[in-house]
Amino acid sequence: MKIEIVSPSGSIFSGEAQGVKAPGVEGSFEVLSNHAPMIAAIDIGLLVITDSSGSAITFATSGGFVDVQNDQVSVVAETAELATDIDVERAQAAEKRAVDALADSADPATKAIMTKALDRARNRLRISMGSVGTNR
Repeated sequence: MKIEIVSPSGSIFSGEAQGVKAPGVEGSFEVLSNHAPMIAAIDIGLLVITDSSGSAITFATSGGFVDVQNDQVSVVAETAELATDIDVERAQAAEKRAVDALADSADPATKAIMTKALDRARNRLRISMGSVGTNR
């Protein structure tokens, strides 16, 4: 099946694969060949493509949508970053900024924004530590 991942920054991945696992907002799910058509929202989490050889390619994503049609999977992500490309120092700095901002703010709207930023940073760090992805 054909899998494509795009984000506002451009094409992240395009190729043939055996399947894809995604962090759905209602729980993780997997799409394999000949899956029924669907559209699903995804959340912050781990996105894993099993390529044609059976190897896992891992990405950190911060949300978006998955569209499955005619043995093609399109992932439209807010962000998607190959695990092996994650800049750990940048993710650690983002985590610290979010923690500091949460500690310094009493505003509920700011706290909600900073909590989401903290979740994204920690997701990137978690995925970078366990990365088994391959560059494409």
